[in-house]
Amino acid sequence: MKLLSAAQTRTLDQATIKAQGITSLELMERAATALLDWLLTQLRPAYATPFHLFCGPGNNGGDGLALARLLHEAGYTPTVWLLPAGKYSADFLANLQRLPADVACDELKSARFPELPADAVLVDALFGTGLSRPLTGVVAEVVAHLNQSPALRVAVDMPSGLLTDAPQPPASPVVQAHYTLCFELPKLAFLLPGNAEYVGEWQVLPIGLEQAVIHKMPVDNYFIEDNFMRGRLPKRPRFSHKGTFGHALLLAGSQGKIGAAVLAASACLRGGVGLLTVQVPRVGYAIMQTAVPEAMCLTDPAPDFLTELPDLKSYAAVGIGPGLGQTDASREVLRQLLQAARVPLVLDADALNLLGANRELLDLLPPDTLLTPHPKEFERLVGEPARDDYHRLEQLRAFTRHYHCYCVLKGAYSALATPDGQVYFNSTGNPGMATGGSGDVLTGLLLALRADKRLSPLHAALLGLYAHGRAGDLVARQTGEAGLVAGDIVHSIGPALQELTDANLTP
Repeated sequence: MKLLSAAQTRTLDQATIKAQGITSLELMERAATALLDWLLTQLRPAYATPFHLFCGPGNNGGDGLALARLLHEAGYTPTVWLLPAGKYSADFLANLQRLPADVACDELKSARFPELPADAVLVDALFGTGLSRPLTGVVAEVVAHLNQSPALRVAVDMPSGLLTDAPQPPASPVVQAHYTLCFELPKLAFLLPGNAEYVGEWQVLPIGLEQAVIHKMPVDNYFIEDNFMRGRLPKRPRFSHKGTFGHALLLAGSQGKIGAAVLAASACLRGGVGLLTVQVPRVGYAIMQTAVPEAMCLTDPAPDFLTELPDLKSYAAVGIGPGLGQTDASREVLRQLLQAARVPLVLDADALNLLGANRELLDLLPPDTLLTPHPKEFERLVGEPARDDYHRLEQLRAFTRHYHCYCVLKGAYSALATPDGQVYFNSTGNPGMATGGSGDVLTGLLLALRADKRLSPLHAALLGLYAHGRAGDLVARQTGEAGLVAGDIVHSIGPALQELTDANLTP
């Protein structure tokens, strides 16, 4: 899915109206109908449920008025609250006129905001994507009143007060929605951690916006979902052999952190690599041979950490970092790898920490290297903290453009940035994956896919990111989020990848 700006969203609405020969009121009716369907099917409200709809003066308020009329026609008793304004949109006024006379409708005033019972559903239709500045005055008071209510809050398209394309000013009033129901496409603002308290759980409601127009719109941000990913992993040829899918090298582990190497190695094998060699310090040899018998094992001369880089000529891809440690010797191994490698690299964990502490090494990154930092590791890589979520995305794009690399910024909706500045937000995964070792599993899976020469760097990274989250989702169904551990994710990598093979394409 493309993530459009507020201006592009307005253009899309107008282009849809023109291409489909409909009026803006008819498009608004589609939106209101989609809202009604979601409310009735997902919330299953009783007919006695109080609905309070708070409507602003623009088209977002028009959506709310149309929804109030449809709720009334469905047998409910909605109450409409109007925000006083000097000017109203034409579609707002048209839907206000269509509102049945027996639907309670009143103007919001500071002196007498309505009491909102705990069993009520509050529909926030005050302001949508067109807002360009923080809310003030009466509307700010209304937002505070809604947020203090114990009732369920549902935002139409965008929580009122939340800016679509810019960072939120500190302490600016925003509706804290339990659900946000957006039309046709999600918004970038939904995917940023600083907005989580406002957006709640968001849902996309299709309303028939013109797909041909969406297809032509240039964007820098994408939201990656199931329909895009299925079929991206090629089916394995019948006459395959272990050399078909690449020989990967993993450099990992140190005293007390051999488990990270085990997790990454296990994930690499479950990710479909043909052959895997793991180099560990001597302390890890028996552990690796026992825990991951399918992997070949090289032993470093040092007992507790890596000090030597093996000959790289046999390998299709190299991963480094899980449990590596940050010794001077390990830093030199990383330096030698960056200078000598002629195959794809995957860098994580202590490899990233070493880069952050020795930033001159960044200039040695081979093109198309894949890095997988969490936010603090990324901050060390770029050398400065981000001012806000949008600034961090700017840093991410600048970093991948400058070093011609791929970078996965891990977290909810992990963001993959490419050398041309595109950013792909992942849709899979859950909070249960915020557990030690989950990143090591991702490293191993990405290493396997980068060793598969059938895949481009972009598709390998997208497949690994999506399948890693999907494996975590499959596990969470069985263990719950709190009970999920990284080793569980490894065992669900196979089923997750199977969902993405072209053998599963439906006619």
